[in-house]
Amino acid sequence: MATARLTYTEIGATLGSAMPPGYHHVERRVCVGSGERAFRALAEGIMRWEIQRGAGLEVRAAADRAAVDVDITCVTRVGPVRVPVPCRVVAVVDEAARAGFAYGTLPGHPERGEEAFLAEMGADGEVWFVVRAFSRPGPWWAKLGAPVAKMMQKRVTDQYVRAGQRLAG
Repeated sequence: MATARLTYTEIGATLGSAMPPGYHHVERRVCVGSGERAFRALAEGIMRWEIQRGAGLEVRAAADRAAVDVDITCVTRVGPVRVPVPCRVVAVVDEAARAGFAYGTLPGHPERGEEAFLAEMGADGEVWFVVRAFSRPGPWWAKLGAPVAKMMQKRVTDQYVRAGQRLAG
């Protein structure tokens, strides 16, 4: 059962039309294929943490599939240092042409905020992979490293996009 509290208050905002002010925003929307098969493959990969694994992160999740209140810790490396980034799934989307989840930061994460991963299929059959996030540094030491954190976030987002392209391909 989830016991730690999320480290931000704007829960679910990555799935809305506007993300909250006072945070760094990331929004990437990339066409990764077309058709129902590509959409389903991408959606299933998102729900089974394959985006994170495909980005080179070590995944430690309380379940093998994203669901509300499932905790997941992704471990990344900064040089020789392993950095755990604990999160909790705060929302799941399961619609005919839109699927994925959003997770939010937990204590111990160097940032405060939320990130969403979505598969979307347009009326024309094009399949889009969407990453939306808002974040700001958490503890004092993260504030000192904010420029490095933004650079790392861009690198990881690029890796998420490549993983999404492979899944839908």
